[in-house]
Amino acid sequence: MGRYLLRKLANNLILVVLAASLSYFVAGLSLHPQANYEGRNPPIPKATIAKTLDDVNMNPDTPIVTRFATWAEGVAHGDLGKTIDGSSVNDEVGRRLGVSTRLLLLATLLGSVGGVAVGAVGAIKQYKFFDRFSTLASFFILAMPVFILGLFLKLGTIQLLGAGTIHFTGETDPEFAGRWDFAALGNRAEHMLLPGLTLILIQVALYSRYQRSTMLDVLGSDFLRTARAKGLRRRTALVKHGLRTAILPVVPLLVYNIVLLFVGATFTEKTFGWHGMGELLVNSITRNDVNATAAVSLFTAVLVLIAGFLSDLMYAALDPRVRVR
Repeated sequence: MGRYLLRKLANNLILVVLAASLSYFVAGLSLHPQANYEGRNPPIPKATIAKTLDDVNMNPDTPIVTRFATWAEGVAHGDLGKTIDGSSVNDEVGRRLGVSTRLLLLATLLGSVGGVAVGAVGAIKQYKFFDRFSTLASFFILAMPVFILGLFLKLGTIQLLGAGTIHFTGETDPEFAGRWDFAALGNRAEHMLLPGLTLILIQVALYSRYQRSTMLDVLGSDFLRTARAKGLRRRTALVKHGLRTAILPVVPLLVYNIVLLFVGATFTEKTFGWHGMGELLVNSITRNDVNATAAVSLFTAVLVLIAGFLSDLMYAALDPRVRVR
């Protein structure tokens, strides 16, 4: 199993390098940082614009290969460069990564576990009330755009509890910014409630559909009937043998969605005013910020590497056949 995982890791590392390099070239050739300084009144001298862009390694007059070499050398030393306004990309990514982690980690874990459970129970209780209700609710949530679901939760909370009862804009109230005492933690949990619930509902709806389908395929299998014939209780056979087998096809979806939500929760972050990695990607492209866009692309590629490695680990843990490769 160790050789199998090392081979997978090496392949994924090569893909990360290729993806990050290609992303930089695409960003460097398609974005136009000089547009941020053009059309101002009074106009900024071209020499000043060129000097400013040179300082952040975004001058389009410099060959793209030269700019890439400078950026890659910095990345190799742990420096992601500077943003279009001259601040550190490392600091910006680090700050926003912390915001996304606080919002997404617990919500995605709860959503994925809940989705698997709902899907498995729905398959076991096929065509009964729970199955029909969960199916209808899942399709309703999946058909609704994320920002509409977020706005629906906002309006529902205001209508049921009154305006100002629950604070949901931003990560925390201004007076609690930078604090981590009990009062600040309570305020942060309050702000996290609605965006977290939005993500949980989406994840439960998505995973439950896949898990229900794979669980239905397993329920009529010979090995499950054999386990029951050997004297195992139905619940034990379903959990130990049925669910363990049925979850295998869902493992890549689970892992990749959980990990990539760090840059994929853009609409949730925008709706509730959380300044995380998803918002950084949108803002970077809007501002023609080549270095920040490339940094987010590199971060995404690393997340894909991590997701692929975690997926392989989970496969090896759940499927004994993988361990002997």
